[in-house]
Amino acid sequence: MTMSYEQLLIDAEIVRMIRRTLQGITVDDIHLAANVLKSVGPGGTFLAQRHTLKFMRQESSQAKLFDRRMYDAWEADGKKDIREIANEKARQILEEHEPERLPEDVIK
Repeated sequence: MTMSYEQLLIDAEIVRMIRRTLQGITVDDIHLAANVLKSVGPGGTFLAQRHTLKFMRQESSQAKLFDRRMYDAWEADGKKDIREIANEKARQILEEHEPERLPEDVIK
Protein backbone atom coordinates (compact mmCIF):
# COMPACT_ATOMS: atom_id res chain seq x y z
CA MET A 1 0.00 0.00 0.00
CA THR A 2 1.09 3.53 -0.62
CA MET A 3 0.02 6.70 1.05
CA SER A 4 0.85 10.38 0.91
CA TYR A 5 1.04 11.99 4.33
CA GLU A 6 1.15 15.35 2.59
CA GLN A 7 -2.11 14.65 0.75
CA LEU A 8 -3.72 13.41 3.97
CA LEU A 9 -2.90 16.73 5.69
CA ILE A 10 -4.03 18.78 2.69
CA ASP A 11 -7.31 16.85 2.54
CA ALA A 12 -7.86 17.40 6.28
CA GLU A 13 -7.29 21.13 5.75
CA ILE A 14 -9.86 21.20 2.95
CA VAL A 15 -12.37 19.31 5.10
CA ARG A 16 -11.89 21.87 7.93
CA MET A 17 -12.55 24.69 5.46
CA ILE A 18 -15.66 23.00 4.06
CA ARG A 19 -17.03 22.32 7.55
CA ARG A 20 -16.58 25.98 8.43
CA THR A 21 -18.37 27.00 5.24
CA LEU A 22 -21.26 24.64 5.95
CA GLN A 23 -21.75 26.26 9.38
CA GLY A 24 -23.00 29.27 7.49
CA ILE A 25 -22.91 32.92 8.44
CA THR A 26 -24.60 34.18 11.58
CA VAL A 27 -26.81 37.18 10.89
CA ASP A 28 -27.92 38.96 14.04
CA ASP A 29 -27.50 42.38 15.67
CA ILE A 30 -24.14 41.50 17.21
CA HIS A 31 -22.64 40.15 13.99
CA LEU A 32 -24.07 42.90 11.78
CA ALA A 33 -22.58 45.54 14.12
CA ALA A 34 -24.71 48.46 12.99
CA ASN A 35 -23.27 50.55 15.83
CA VAL A 36 -19.73 49.92 14.55
CA LEU A 37 -20.80 50.79 11.01
CA LYS A 38 -22.28 54.03 12.26
CA SER A 39 -19.25 54.98 14.38
CA VAL A 40 -16.73 54.31 11.60
CA GLY A 41 -18.81 56.05 8.96
CA PRO A 42 -18.44 56.32 5.20
CA GLY A 43 -14.85 56.06 4.00
CA GLY A 44 -13.65 54.72 7.34
CA THR A 45 -11.86 51.45 7.92
CA PHE A 46 -13.27 48.56 9.91
CA LEU A 47 -10.04 46.55 10.04
CA ALA A 48 -8.75 48.26 13.19
CA GLN A 49 -12.02 47.85 15.07
CA ARG A 50 -12.00 45.40 17.98
CA HIS A 51 -15.33 43.99 16.78
CA THR A 52 -13.90 43.22 13.32
CA LEU A 53 -10.87 41.43 14.73
CA LYS A 54 -12.97 39.36 17.12
CA PHE A 55 -15.51 38.20 14.57
CA MET A 56 -13.06 37.83 11.69
CA ARG A 57 -11.21 35.14 13.62
CA GLN A 58 -14.47 33.38 14.46
CA GLU A 59 -16.08 33.60 11.05
CA SER A 60 -13.24 32.72 8.70
CA SER A 61 -11.53 29.38 8.39
CA GLN A 62 -8.07 29.53 9.90
CA ALA A 63 -5.79 27.79 7.43
CA LYS A 64 -2.92 25.80 8.89
CA LEU A 65 -1.27 24.82 5.62
CA PHE A 66 -2.49 27.28 2.98
CA ASP A 67 -0.33 30.39 3.07
CA ARG A 68 -2.58 33.45 2.87
CA ARG A 69 0.07 36.09 3.37
CA MET A 70 0.84 38.82 0.88
CA TYR A 71 3.06 37.71 -2.01
CA ASP A 72 6.13 39.63 -0.80
CA ALA A 73 6.04 37.98 2.64
CA TRP A 74 5.50 34.53 1.08
CA GLU A 75 8.35 35.11 -1.36
CA ALA A 76 10.72 36.34 1.36
CA ASP A 77 9.98 33.20 3.39
CA GLY A 78 11.09 30.87 0.60
CA LYS A 79 7.95 30.62 -1.62
CA LYS A 80 6.95 27.24 -0.19
CA ASP A 81 3.98 25.65 -1.91
CA ILE A 82 1.27 23.66 -0.13
CA ARG A 83 3.04 20.35 -0.77
CA GLU A 84 6.27 21.56 0.83
CA ILE A 85 4.43 22.94 3.86
CA ALA A 86 2.43 19.71 4.24
CA ASN A 87 5.61 17.65 3.93
CA GLU A 88 7.29 19.63 6.73
CA LYS A 89 4.20 19.30 8.93
CA ALA A 90 3.95 15.54 8.27
CA ARG A 91 7.63 15.06 9.17
CA GLN A 92 7.13 17.10 12.35
CA ILE A 93 4.13 14.99 13.36
CA LEU A 94 5.97 11.73 12.66
CA GLU A 95 8.98 12.87 14.70
CA GLU A 96 7.21 14.49 17.64
CA HIS A 97 3.81 12.83 18.11
CA GLU A 98 3.41 10.78 21.27
CA PRO A 99 0.30 8.59 21.06
CA GLU A 100 -1.83 8.28 24.17
CA ARG A 101 -1.25 5.07 26.04
CA LEU A 102 -4.17 2.67 26.01
CA PRO A 103 -5.92 2.09 29.33
CA GLU A 104 -4.61 -0.91 31.25
CA ASP A 105 -7.87 -2.85 30.89
CA VAL A 106 -7.65 -2.55 27.11
CA ILE A 107 -4.01 -3.64 27.10
CA LYS A 108 -4.91 -6.79 29.09
